[in-house]
Amino acid sequence: MTRFIDVHSLVRLVDETGVPQFLEALADALRDDFLRWREFDKKARVASHSHLGVIELMPVADDGAYAFKYVNGHPHNTSVGLPTVMAFGVLAEVDTGYPVLLSELTLTTALRTAATSAMAAKALARPDSRSLALIGNGSQSEFQALAFHALLGIEEVRVFDTDPHATDKLVRHLSACTPMEIVRARSVADAVRGADIVTTITACQGHATVLTPGMIEPGMHINAVGGDSPGKTELHPDVLRRARVFVEYEAQTRVEGEIQQLAADFPVHELWKVLLGEVPGRETAEQVTVFDSVGFALEDYTALRYIHQLAIERGIGQKIALVPELDDPKDLFGLTASGRRRAVLRRAA
Repeated sequence: MTRFIDVHSLVRLVDETGVPQFLEALADALRDDFLRWREFDKKARVASHSHLGVIELMPVADDGAYAFKYVNGHPHNTSVGLPTVMAFGVLAEVDTGYPVLLSELTLTTALRTAATSAMAAKALARPDSRSLALIGNGSQSEFQALAFHALLGIEEVRVFDTDPHATDKLVRHLSACTPMEIVRARSVADAVRGADIVTTITACQGHATVLTPGMIEPGMHINAVGGDSPGKTELHPDVLRRARVFVEYEAQTRVEGEIQQLAADFPVHELWKVLLGEVPGRETAEQVTVFDSVGFALEDYTALRYIHQLAIERGIGQKIALVPELDDPKDLFGLTASGRRRAVLRRAA
């Protein structure tokens, strides 16, 4: 039987663990999997674009497990009462192809994105970073703030969104669950001024310039999350040209990330090589670093395995017959009414 984790089951797993603790454990698991990067069969996600958004499939596998995520990105969805991003995923055995887990991944995507951001920042930001600017206060923003507080000790978060209601929501939630000082900024420039780390996580369409070169200060680490598809970016290209840039999977990021704006030979470094010590991360305290994060299937693989482990340990989720269980694995027709009638007639004869 396949274990099914719906939204309510996932919320129970997160609440029983605690959001900061869930993020910390997930970040540790992500680092472990990035450290064995070479073991994975990797490919860029498959995307189907329309004039309103994108639907993507994100597969990855190692010798033991295969995972994929179905995910969309439709910025107009909030106007019709739907999330911008919705997702689900499957974890299966490589040896048999049997799906062991079917899980919601909408909430999980926000959690794994935040955990990945904080994991990368631990490797790339200045160790004394204590302030975070959050540009874009939508559905992932709380998780980003909590991840950076839990994993990097961020003490102050400066928040800005063009939608004041989104910022109201963020301030309300963070005020109730974290001791961080929360500063409501008047503009992007106001939010990033003096910040150690800047996370951009907007739903801007087209080649937006959420961050411009004049806003960037020596030693900043920029966590660029919102630009994640062809034609969608958040950073002025000169911000990238003046920084040391890191990516998840270069072949995918060249098409979807901030670096799509630059020449194909613009130098970037894959994060796993930094974690393994094969290339340096930040080289000086004054250097500007950018994590051009578009999201990669390995992160969903890690999240699915972590959820599966927690669900088994705590007996959460339900068992469903996603694939048939057969006495004779060659007799699929026997499941149908016609097949059952034939079996009864054979027994009667």
